[in-house]
Amino acid sequence: MSAIEVHMARTSKYQTYDTVFAPSFEWNAGLYIRLSREDGDKLESESVGTQKAILERFVAEHPAINLYDYYIDDGWSGTDFERPAFQRMLADITTKKINCVIVKDLSRFGRNYVEAGKYLETVFPLFKIRFISVNDMIDGTENPSSVNNIIVPFKNIINDEYCRDISMKVRSALDIRRRQGKFIGSFAAYGYKKDETDHNKLIIDEPAAEIVRSIYEKFIGGNSILGIARELNERKVPNPTAYKKLHRGSGLWNDSTVRRILTNELYIGNLVQKKNEVISYKIHVSKAVESKNRIVVENTHKPIISKSDFYKVQSLLKRDTRISPNKGKLSVLSGFIKCADCGRAMQKRTVKQGTKIYEYYVCSSYKKNHLCTKHAIRAKVLEEAVLSFLNRYIKLAVNFDRLADKINKELKNSDRTKRLNALIIAKRQELDKANKILVDIYPDYKSGLIGREQYLALKEKYETLAMKSEEEIKRIESEVKTFEIEGFAKEFVSAFKKYDGVEKLTRDIVVELIENILIHESGEIEIRLKCRNVLNLSELLEKYERKPTGATESA
Repeated sequence: MSAIEVHMARTSKYQTYDTVFAPSFEWNAGLYIRLSREDGDKLESESVGTQKAILERFVAEHPAINLYDYYIDDGWSGTDFERPAFQRMLADITTKKINCVIVKDLSRFGRNYVEAGKYLETVFPLFKIRFISVNDMIDGTENPSSVNNIIVPFKNIINDEYCRDISMKVRSALDIRRRQGKFIGSFAAYGYKKDETDHNKLIIDEPAAEIVRSIYEKFIGGNSILGIARELNERKVPNPTAYKKLHRGSGLWNDSTVRRILTNELYIGNLVQKKNEVISYKIHVSKAVESKNRIVVENTHKPIISKSDFYKVQSLLKRDTRISPNKGKLSVLSGFIKCADCGRAMQKRTVKQGTKIYEYYVCSSYKKNHLCTKHAIRAKVLEEAVLSFLNRYIKLAVNFDRLADKINKELKNSDRTKRLNALIIAKRQELDKANKILVDIYPDYKSGLIGREQYLALKEKYETLAMKSEEEIKRIESEVKTFEIEGFAKEFVSAFKKYDGVEKLTRDIVVELIENILIHESGEIEIRLKCRNVLNLSELLEKYERKPTGATESA
């Protein structure tokens, strides 16, 4: 039996023929049906069943038309013509299985003005396809002018514009919700889950959150990204994708997954949304949104990672911390050591002499192309010097209360402080003089001693002078305050005091306290601390502590 006969035998409302040959129909029709709530369709009026009934009634009223097959795209936008059923219908057109396409109305056919016009005006005429839109009373054979009528492209434009308008409204509504700090994603990121009582709010998913914490701890502690991924795989911890699927499957971790977790602000309580967006309502392809155009709302949910640890990690990620693939842990100073002359990273090298193994650092520029000198230094010597240097400031932090009064007295009596205080006095005298002149010139103007133009010019001049004097006084007073130890005591003490009694240099200490370590060709070690303000005390500290040999401090 032919496809026509098989279909007729299956369809009770059509007559079943006893002959093995189907009657000859002039038109084999494909009934095209599309439903998409996303472009504004109403479920009741535009349901698949409703469209089917309208089209079947039309076919029943036209004996020359045979219903060959249904082509139903349920849940597909009209702006996209790459719909599965539509493409199947096109294949049946090209193989001449159907020569007639029937739709309920033009909006069901498509909402893309350009594409709809291409099919109606070019593709269908080329294949001699009869196109019928029931509600629009369009029939390319019975009434050819109905297809070529100016009304058809106009209706397609209206359908296109309707879809564009809906798209703009949906985008605007989503952006409003994002700015309100509401989570609108389909799935919560690893470490969180949606609140059952409010799906726009995130709460911590403790089992996954513990893995996130361990990733941050390990990275700060010196583990490489690849090393962390390898360890998670060895422990058979499901990766985020496998965890999302109700903990099914092992799901291997890789470096990009770990890096994505290490750079996600979500873990410090910030919602960063609109990272990607669809190019347009006609092109359903996503593109990355520039960071400045993303929607960021802070403190929308409980953090998993502290802000201090998060920003430590961001700083570490910018450093050159390359290691060999078979190593999973960084050396304690990796990424912090640079050549003082060329600024390039120092590379660690290992030399074996007999039964002894020596580790040392050498300038990478020298190692690669001899564009610099060696700047070589033994790893053990460097680590001992750094530890000694840091212990000096750790001791100062521990003894801060005892030293603070004495240091502040010396600061207040220093030449620099005296010079700044003298400058403040001079600026205050300038301010008083300008204010006095402003008071005196007004009676002179009222009495006629000076004209209006002269008065306004003098008034503007001395008001400007007074304003500049006030700004200078505030700036100098701020400079004096920051020079005093009270201005940075809290930061300094909290950063150094907790490492009291440390006997071994660790990655955690280096990450928190040190900005960079510069190695000079002479062997001198220049250590730059993150807590920069403490370096203003270098001269005063000479009176209390001795410097570690070979190390200098720098701002």
